[in-house]
Order: sequence, then C-alpha cells, then structure tokens
Amino acid sequence: MSSSRNRPITLLSLGHVCVDVYQGAVAALVPYFVSERAYTYAAASGIVLAASLLSSVVQPVFGVLTDRWPMPWLLPLSALTGGAGVALSGVVGSYALTLVAVAVSGIGVAAYHPEAARAARAAAGGSNTAMGWFSLGGNIGFALAPPLVAAVVATGGLGASPLLGVPAVVGAVLCGAAVRSPQRRSAVARAAVATGVDDWASFLRLSGAIVCRSVVFVGLSAFVSLYVRQRTGGGEAAGTAALFVLYAGGALGTLAGGRLADRYGRLAVVRRSYALSVVAVAGVVLVPGPAVYPFVALTSAGLYVPFALHITLGQDFLPRRPGTASGVTLGLAVSAGGLAAPVLGSLADATSLRTALLPLIALPVVGRLLLCGLREPAPAVERPPAHRHPRTTSA
Repeated sequence: MSSSRNRPITLLSLGHVCVDVYQGAVAALVPYFVSERAYTYAAASGIVLAASLLSSVVQPVFGVLTDRWPMPWLLPLSALTGGAGVALSGVVGSYALTLVAVAVSGIGVAAYHPEAARAARAAAGGSNTAMGWFSLGGNIGFALAPPLVAAVVATGGLGASPLLGVPAVVGAVLCGAAVRSPQRRSAVARAAVATGVDDWASFLRLSGAIVCRSVVFVGLSAFVSLYVRQRTGGGEAAGTAALFVLYAGGALGTLAGGRLADRYGRLAVVRRSYALSVVAVAGVVLVPGPAVYPFVALTSAGLYVPFALHITLGQDFLPRRPGTASGVTLGLAVSAGGLAAPVLGSLADATSLRTALLPLIALPVVGRLLLCGLREPAPAVERPPAHRHPRTTSA
C-alpha cells in the first residue's frame, strides 16, 4: 500500500499503544498502593478487578452501540477517559474514590476497543498483516506500562500520577488524526452498510476458544515467573527472564500471525497455533531446568500468533455486527482469564504451583476442538451507500 493509504492504520496502531498503556498501568500501580497507602493484598486486588472486570463487561455494550451508530469521535474521547482515571487514581484520598478512578479508566478502555477495531479493519482493507500491526500496538502499550509507572511513581510517589495522563493526550491526538483522514471516512461509510449473514454458532465456538487461550495466557503471566524460579533455582533473575520471554514473543507472534494468515488462511493458522500451544505449555509445566525457556518462547508464539486473527474472524462471522464481535473477542472472552487467575492461585495454595498449572495444558486442546469444523468466513461484503440524487441547480 502507498504511504497515504498506510497512514490511517499507522495512526490507529500508535493510538492503540497509548490507550493500552492503561490496561497494564493499574496492575503496575498496585505495589505503590500497598507501600504508600498500606492497602492489603485483598484491597489491592479489588482495584485491579474494578478496572478489568468493568472494562470487559462494558466493552460488548459499546460494541452494540457502535454497530448501530458509527462513533469515530469516541476514539479520542475514550483515550482521554482511560488516561484521566489512572492519572487521578494516585491523588484521590480514599479507597472508594480510587476504585471510582480506576473504574472510569476501565470504561474509557472499554469504549475505545470496539470502535478502534472496526476502524482498523476498515483501514486495513482486508489485510491480516495490517491488522497484525494494529494488534501489536496494543501489546506494546501493555508492555510499556510497568516501566512508565516506575519512571513516574517510583521517583515522585503516587502524587506524581497525573503525569501518567500524558500518553492519553498523545493517543487522543493520534486517534483524532486517524478518524479525520479521507481514507478512514470513506471506509467507515462502506463498512456502515456491510452485508452478510451473522453466523452466531461459529462465533460462539470461536469465543470459547478465545476463553481457553485467555485463561492460559493470564495464568502463565501471573505464575510463570515464580514457577521458573522454583524449577531452575535461579532466583528473581530467572523468573523475570521467563516473563520477559513470554511477553517479548508477543510482538513477533502478532506480526507473524498476520503474514501467515495472508498466505495460508486464518483458520489454518489459528488451529495450528492452538496445537502448538498444547506441546509448548506442557513443556513449560513439565520440563525441568533451563530447558524450560525455549518452551516459554514456543508458548508465547502459540498464544500470540492467533491474537489479531481472532478479531477479524469474529468480525467476519458477524458481518452485520462488527462492533459487537470486537467487543466480545477483545473484552468479554478475554476477561475470563482474569477471572480464572484467583482460582489457579487458590489451587496452588491448596496443592502446589505445578499442580495448579497442569490444567493449562488441556485448555488449548479444548480450544482446538472448538475450532474443528469451522469454515473460513468470507470477508464482510461492503456495499456502497446509496447515493442521493443531486439537487438541480440553475445555470
């Protein structure tokens, strides 16, 4: 594509970086809430839950709304809202107000994703590689949250949290520029009248597979660092390295998924990724010593390669409801991982960390079975909007 056609997807990808910083920022702030405000671990967990759960539940609602009414203005507004909540969370005085602040941030993040995914799909022009770049932006933003929070709060304390609103301002500018581009406006006009038949049965099976992927990813994100420390005896550095490998593979996996799908087809790539994840997760849980690291890398690939493809498949299974599809695949289905994490933690407390991680081997198998028999959906058919008859004017 020419540089002018690449501009909208580039702007949306960079805006995605700025918004998804706030998905990771709340968890990154937890240690500072505990140390400066003496919150208990239960109270700190409540803050994370207030942001993630509300965001995940509300996100499909925004998806339904954007299916009924195009809302390009929602992108810059939601970026500002997501940042404002996090920026205020460190300066409000009470626990209740802190919960409200992070909940507001969660609503902003929830409002952003359905319309952003819809806009990115239109700007991508059917390219899975372009959608991979958009999804990569979110992964980068999430990964940047911990160092950003550390740079601001570790030096200035929670009172410096308003500085965390800077990425939101940048993101709002980028999103505003993206939705004002001529290519984006024409794409929205075509997508608004997309035709086709919604395949709810296939969409629900895809969503079930995404739930399985989410539980594995969140479970490993929470415990792989501790587990690798136990298995290798390498201390904190060994655990940190494992977590870095798990996250760093996301950048390569997301981009590789788009390129592979353009060549081999989306469902073929997604199915093989889930099959790879079975072997990879088994290696993480069962292989002792430093040999665990290659399996962490394989797990990262297996989990991230289908990430962007889930979005476009969901939109094409529900061609008349792309916002709803995006809200579920990016929000509701993914939230299941967060809800399952406390269950895994309780199981680990009652038994052992290895026992708690064993069920994660089976989940990609379940996801792969749910994908059996699904057919590659045709891209949503875009019908040009009806033209109004021009008014006759006198010469």
